[in-house]
Amino acid sequence: MAISKIKPRHAIEGRSIATVLADRIDYDKNPEKTNCGLLVTGYQCSPDTAWQEFVVSKQIYTATTGRRRAPDKDVISYLLMQSFKPGTITPEDANKLGYKIAMEFTRDEHQFIVATHIDKHHIHNVRPDRAMRKAV
Repeated sequence: MAISKIKPRHAIEGRSIATVLADRIDYDKNPEKTNCGLLVTGYQCSPDTAWQEFVVSKQIYTATTGRRRAPDKDVISYLLMQSFKPGTITPEDANKLGYKIAMEFTRDEHQFIVATHIDKHHIHNVRPDRAMRKAV
């Protein structure tokens, strides 16, 4: 049985949204954790340029809606984490399951990446996304 949780990722005062997204997504895609990047998949974005594409989505959202929030309240992405009991799933199947759940969470409307980490005794997914609909 997997344990899942969803956590909003906020902007950080004094740091640009681009820097925050780049740092967090670079950690998520860490080649040492993702079998040299083989366990990273994306939807409507390239994992290699995801943080830049997420920044553009945020800019489009702000320009379209005119909404701006204080950095501590500004959700710039969501992190959906899944942890699996050791021996219950392969890394590839965990990544596929994470992708399927991400599609359901975003209703196929928003870009995301799924990064499956295999550096611990348990396999776990991290899935940051830029879900404009949920950022209000």
